[in-house]
Amino acid sequence: MQWSGYQSSTLGFYIILIGCLGAVFGALGDPYQVLGVDKSANLQEIRKAYKQLAKEWHPDKTDDPKAEEKFVEIKQAYELLSDSERRKAYDQHGITEDTTNMHQRHDYSQYERFTADPFEEFFGGKNRFHFKEQDITFFHKLSITTRHFDLNLTPKSKRVPHLLLFYTDWCFPCIQAAPIWRRMVDQLEPLGVAVATVHAGHEATLARRVSVHSLPCIVLLIDEETFVYKESVYSVQRVVEFIKSRLPYKIVPKLNDNTIEDFLAGWGDNRVRGLVFEPKKTVRLRYLLSAYHYRDRVAFGFVEIGIPETEKIVKRYNVATNLDTLILLDEDPNKPRASVAMHDIPAATLHNVISANQYLALPRLSSQSMMDAVCPPEWSRPRKRLCAILITDPSNEHDGARNALRTYARHAPWGADRIRFTYIYMGKQTEFIETLKNGEGSPSEPLLRIVIIWRRDTSHIKYEWVQGEWGDGEVDPQSSQAASDENSFNDTRQRLDDTISRLLKTSEALSYEAVVNDLLDEHAQGMIAKILIRVLLGLEAVFDGLGKEHILPVVSIIGTIIIVVVIGYVLTNMVRQEEESIKEQLFNKTNGNNNNDGSPRSRTTKYQPELRLHELRAEKYNGLVRLLKPGCRTIVLLVDAQSRQQLIPEFHRIVWAYRKNKTLMFAHMSLERGLGWYRELLELSLPEHRTLNINPRNCVGTVLALNGHRKYFCMFHAKHPESNKGNKRMNKMTKKIAKPGDPEAGAFIGFETDTSTESSDDDQGVLLQGSLLEGLPNWLDRLFEGSTHRYYINYWPDFTAK
Repeated sequence: MQWSGYQSSTLGFYIILIGCLGAVFGALGDPYQVLGVDKSANLQEIRKAYKQLAKEWHPDKTDDPKAEEKFVEIKQAYELLSDSERRKAYDQHGITEDTTNMHQRHDYSQYERFTADPFEEFFGGKNRFHFKEQDITFFHKLSITTRHFDLNLTPKSKRVPHLLLFYTDWCFPCIQAAPIWRRMVDQLEPLGVAVATVHAGHEATLARRVSVHSLPCIVLLIDEETFVYKESVYSVQRVVEFIKSRLPYKIVPKLNDNTIEDFLAGWGDNRVRGLVFEPKKTVRLRYLLSAYHYRDRVAFGFVEIGIPETEKIVKRYNVATNLDTLILLDEDPNKPRASVAMHDIPAATLHNVISANQYLALPRLSSQSMMDAVCPPEWSRPRKRLCAILITDPSNEHDGARNALRTYARHAPWGADRIRFTYIYMGKQTEFIETLKNGEGSPSEPLLRIVIIWRRDTSHIKYEWVQGEWGDGEVDPQSSQAASDENSFNDTRQRLDDTISRLLKTSEALSYEAVVNDLLDEHAQGMIAKILIRVLLGLEAVFDGLGKEHILPVVSIIGTIIIVVVIGYVLTNMVRQEEESIKEQLFNKTNGNNNNDGSPRSRTTKYQPELRLHELRAEKYNGLVRLLKPGCRTIVLLVDAQSRQQLIPEFHRIVWAYRKNKTLMFAHMSLERGLGWYRELLELSLPEHRTLNINPRNCVGTVLALNGHRKYFCMFHAKHPESNKGNKRMNKMTKKIAKPGDPEAGAFIGFETDTSTESSDDDQGVLLQGSLLEGLPNWLDRLFEGSTHRYYINYWPDFTAK
């Protein structure tokens, strides 16, 4: 019985629930049926069906009394199905509300993650410890998700700063900060600051992205950048100062009688001028936020009331000294376009006044955003809005034409909702003008001509040129062509009147059509400026992320680095000075103190690295040859008593460039002492043992490169040919060296020459002693490249004096 009662009650509950859901779905309707598409339709099919139904049911296209209701339903169905996540939620759960809206997001309470009071479950009763229930629920009502932060808040932060509070359920400081947060919401929201909360436990990724350090944590989102509030004390005044510090630098500069004229004359940047008058030293947050929101359209300046430096400005615009005043000015600084004066001007009033007067009397089409704002696309013919564009250049010669069109626009009988008068720079928007210039019926020279356009959508326009050149309207009475110029200007003006009146009619259409690209943004920052801004923002983020607990470690690290660098620099200088001192002493010792007379030359002469030439003798043989370290070589010059005075200085000069190479040693050997060692060395390099007959005179000028560790040597001689023919090289060398008329040519290496062998080379004649080392520099280059031939031996022969 109990089970059947429970079952019946459950069945009744489901019946009621199904009835409620049916009522809800009946009210909202099936979006697939509304658009007339199948549930498997792709985005292109949905978009195509929406466009057809929108044109059919648009209130301006049909007289059906239910057209407006049907059009709204079609739009809502398209918005739901074009969003992949909302469409998935509808297909799975039948959810049709916009989950991306901040105050209509998904309710997490069904998962029991939010409770009215987390302590009630443990202690029983409500508010046992005086925790207000509305405090924690107040956070939940303002809570947003990461997706909403990325898709909605971040783009909007370019116009409206957002203040976020990160919290969690089990956070005592968060509950204590709830009353303060409520006061912030009540005071900052009316000023124009958007507020929201983020549950750090559920949105941990977002908390890490914005560098939340502790809870509760206040984060300011402005211009797509996040800044963490570091103060330990939470108060409205400190948060206001925090927001002020993060707004763009000098977004509202302070003006006086000396700077007001330059400020008002700067409307060439295509922005309206706004003056904020307050009897305070600093501008308040409400006006800063308005200036931030409209910074692309209006340039604001602050004037302090009640000081001598601003008396002329206050008198000029007849400003009340006891009220806050906002004045908006266009190209004419003497005639305000709009003004409002009251105590604490509400943010809504500021928004209404500024938004209605945010464009100059004759704005310039300087970017695509300006084009979309001044000349928005209107595909509905009854609501057709035209734009009359004057083609000019930024030169002063065209100021008169622009002023004439500006005056014409001020007194035009048509409202700004029907036609907007603008001008454009031909040199900067070349692509847009060339598109209109190349069309049918376009003038060959569009400068100072007026074209009227109607934007059907973002890229398609219809246009028509006004005949005649638009002048400045100024006529010199003394000129002989005064009457002709005046008639020409009047004719052009009349044609402009007639053309606009005709095209504003519903039955009339513009003659020509073109497809245009987006306008060039004339106010865009350059690449270098963007890089500098990113670098500054990065440095600011680094310093902003440093807390009090990080300051001491950072300072200690920086101090340690500075100390190490300074000590290293000092030690390096000390070592350098010591080396210079030792080199100077060695230099003085080597030169025998020849310049010790105290002359300036002897004191200022710098030590030059010297090149020592050793003499290869028996007592130095091991150090120069046998005990050489791996990678080291000794370069030896062979001389005799008659040639040493001439060849050793020349050899010293040639090898001087290699004096700093620590792997090389240089020496000379007297043939009178080492001829036997040289003969045995050559015999060891032959493939078969032979007895060589050496002529000492032919060996003079030979240079040997000895590698003591790897037991090989390379040879240079003026008549020594270089070849790459392996072990047969020494056997064939005699034939190559032997020349007619020079029977002793091969004797320097001990070969017996064959005088009967003929050579095709020309006779080189007698080789003089002074030219023996002419080819040594090239041979040294090839030696260090590794391209010279190496003669390997089994052991180094003993060096015995002859």
